[in-house]
Amino acid sequence: MRRAIPIPGLILLLGAATLAADSNKYDLSQAQIDDIVQKFAAKEAQFAKAREVYTYRQTARIQELDDSGAITGRWETVSDIVFSPEGKRTEHVVRSPVPTLRNITLTPEDLEDMRSVQPFVLTTPDLPKYLIRYLGHQNVDEIGCYVFAVKPAKIEGNQRYFSGEVWVDDRDLQIVKTYGRGVGNASRKGDNQFPKFETYREQIDGKYWFPTYTVANDTLHFKSGDQRIRQTIRYEDYKQFGAETKIIFGDEVKDDTKPAQPASPSPAPPKKQ
Repeated sequence: MRRAIPIPGLILLLGAATLAADSNKYDLSQAQIDDIVQKFAAKEAQFAKAREVYTYRQTARIQELDDSGAITGRWETVSDIVFSPEGKRTEHVVRSPVPTLRNITLTPEDLEDMRSVQPFVLTTPDLPKYLIRYLGHQNVDEIGCYVFAVKPAKIEGNQRYFSGEVWVDDRDLQIVKTYGRGVGNASRKGDNQFPKFETYREQIDGKYWFPTYTVANDTLHFKSGDQRIRQTIRYEDYKQFGAETKIIFGDEVKDDTKPAQPASPSPAPPKKQ
């Protein structure tokens, strides 16, 4: 005979068994990890291609802070990423007040990080540049995510790289969050320091996970002394350019009840101071 288990105890055991099963579900083999990496890198390539045909406004701010958190200097640029009548993508500066930074100077590496590292995209052609390690599974705002550590395999020339962690939606297989910093050789001699940052993405048009917010709140350790800084970048008002441009993930669902529309081919699969 066995001792009967009271109902509350049975519920606890069932709950524990469910948690253990969920944990084992994300204890992936190396083959499974490699497959996920290849799939999300291909999705990232599609995302990068799609973002090239969107307009948006970018507001970038950097602030120097004293020990009490008061702002002592600032830099700001508001730009619209738009298309010319000829269809050429360009950046139009809307507002750029005179900087009042006193203790730090923005370098070409800082500007490159804002352009390409902080809105990090890890596409298939970029995979050989990075070492990628699976860390496990976490939720980000109730979104189930695979978490990977990412760092450059080798630093070459003056190229900038991302080093940190990425969270990949376990359903859409696109990056939804990044945390890390820009790394690489500096093109100019000097005491260059780069802050840790977080970039968040949101789903645009129901399918593309585009960056919408980057934030850094860090203390940079210069040889001349420490400097606390705060940086924010907002990417807003995404709009697809041109009625004739059509980016599709997966197979298009045809609706014979609607008038035919001219189609364009789907993109071929092949990412703060």
